[in-house]
Amino acid sequence: MPGLGLSMLAVLAALVATTGLPVWALLLGVTSAFAVLGLALGAFDAAVLGAVVPRTMNLLEHDLLQAMPLYVFIGMLLQRLPVGDALFRTAARLLRPTGAGMALATLAVGSLVAPMNGSVASSASLLSRLVGPRLRALPPGQGVALLAAAATIGVVVPPSLVLLLLGDAMLRAHTEALNLAAAPAGSVRVINTQDVLHAALLPALAVLLLWGVVAWRQARRAPRDGEEAPLAHGDVALAAALAFGVLTLLGGVFVGALLAVEAAATGGCLLVLLTVATRSLDGAGWRSVLEDTLALSGALFALLVGATAFSLVVSVCGTGTWLADRVTASQAPAQAVAAALLASVAACAWVLDAFEMIFVVVPVVAPLLVLRLGDAQQAAVLLLLVLQASFLLPPLGYAVLTARSRSGLPPVTTASLLRAVVPFIGVQVLVGAAVLLFPVFVHRLDEPTAGPAGNPARMSEQELMDRMRDMAPPPYPEEPPAAGVPAAPASR
Repeated sequence: MPGLGLSMLAVLAALVATTGLPVWALLLGVTSAFAVLGLALGAFDAAVLGAVVPRTMNLLEHDLLQAMPLYVFIGMLLQRLPVGDALFRTAARLLRPTGAGMALATLAVGSLVAPMNGSVASSASLLSRLVGPRLRALPPGQGVALLAAAATIGVVVPPSLVLLLLGDAMLRAHTEALNLAAAPAGSVRVINTQDVLHAALLPALAVLLLWGVVAWRQARRAPRDGEEAPLAHGDVALAAALAFGVLTLLGGVFVGALLAVEAAATGGCLLVLLTVATRSLDGAGWRSVLEDTLALSGALFALLVGATAFSLVVSVCGTGTWLADRVTASQAPAQAVAAALLASVAACAWVLDAFEMIFVVVPVVAPLLVLRLGDAQQAAVLLLLVLQASFLLPPLGYAVLTARSRSGLPPVTTASLLRAVVPFIGVQVLVGAAVLLFPVFVHRLDEPTAGPAGNPARMSEQELMDRMRDMAPPPYPEEPPAAGVPAAPASR
């Protein structure tokens, strides 16, 4: 009954848009209601629903989800420590000769802090508090647009938490796409998180470079930045230490030298030591950090549980297979079908956060996108760019909504905000079109020995025989006969 699964998606979308209730609660409520309906209609067996528990436990054992509370903790600490302010002031002073020091420093801080900050909402809150008051020289619409753009950098710059979770989701999506296509086992190499990180780096750098040009053009028309207080040597040293530490940890994850949980734990411990050494937080401040970390982490894990149950019921209804049949049977060009799927993702991301998209929408759409494009890394990068663009679209884009309400800038109309955001979104459309039309763009950093996902490297005949010999089970040793029992004759 694929219609039952489609109805679940439609009801969930309507409730998210109209009720304002937490998405995890809506997921559990819609799943429970349609599970009862499916049982009443005989669409599936009640025993199938028991798979929710083992599926959830398997997900919780993953190291990426163990790292998620640590990333949240880092984000909460960064919002309360002076390191972000020191980093911004140092970057603004270094970039002041360009005539757009404040604007370019906003993007620079977003590039360093957002990947370690955990979520778009946390990055937007941090940048709004830290940078918002310093952007009053810009028109209000441009200031809000710049803050929102900087807050979304963590969506595409590897190895952010959003990218790591998407890489894990794309592994499952690629596997499901191969099953739907009935691909022979082992004929195609399934992508992993490192493949997604490598594929996203060059498009992310292109977006950042072009965004820097947009920010420079907008800021140089505004009045010159106001005079900042002189930089102390301690601020410069603190900014340099933060930049070095973040780049080292993120670089270690990117090249595979560190696991995400190891990098997050190291960053969290270093921030705790810095906080204790500088006495930046008192007892009440620490209590607030821990309470906010527990609240946000609990909400994310509740979202994961709800999304796991929701996707199970949708899968049991056969909705994924039905949609895959429609996608593969379409006579439209692959790029046109992919564009339609990405448009549906953009519509959902207009009202959902990045984690909600990865846990709820990506498991449904990503296999179809991979099935049509035939390239899982290309599909992953396109999903990232569409997510990032949707967060910037007024008036409901998640980053724009947060920056608009918390920046402290003068009120801005939706029309003027849209005019300021259009150049940033235009850059993403341009880079997305390049990725869609030229897939080689995402394969420049592929491992030469592994080959691109979807096109596994060929092995020689000798390598194949060696691999099969290694996989073969060892022969069983002959057991001596028991006492008084004659040995069996050797077989001819």
